[in-house]
Amino acid sequence: MKKNKVQKTNAVRQLEKKNIFYKLYEFPWSDDHLGAEAVSEHLDVAKERIYKTLVITGDKTGVIVACIPGTSELDLKALAKVSGNKKVELLPLTKLEKTTGYVRGGCSPIGMKKDFPTFISVQAETMEKIIVSAGKRGMQIEVDPIDLQKLVKAEFVLIEAK
Repeated sequence: MKKNKVQKTNAVRQLEKKNIFYKLYEFPWSDDHLGAEAVSEHLDVAKERIYKTLVITGDKTGVIVACIPGTSELDLKALAKVSGNKKVELLPLTKLEKTTGYVRGGCSPIGMKKDFPTFISVQAETMEKIIVSAGKRGMQIEVDPIDLQKLVKAEFVLIEAK
């Protein structure tokens, strides 16, 4: 009899390659319930620990990545400033998979097709663990934010709207 194996995503492979401790969560999902609140309910964790990954384009740098608490909104002006851009905007959903290798609701800051400049909310720096997408809908990874920051070569910055 075969055991059910967890499908390894690029994000999981990268964490394992670097020997970074993580906890993987899987849960049922639907297009209507991809947000932090739904994930928080499925995993029974505080929604402030669930971080969403947003892919943005800057007028000077091109593609950049932002990870912010799922309960927050991204401050585009603040992100533009810290990323060296004058203007930034969300990458159109039609370009997400081609650019990152991930789909909406399953976009992880880890294991994208290329290494893009990445910015993580400064709030994460004070947390023991945060939860980000594992690179597939219905899969999340709990990881130390410092390990995440080192792995994706990110900066901790203030990028949430007030």
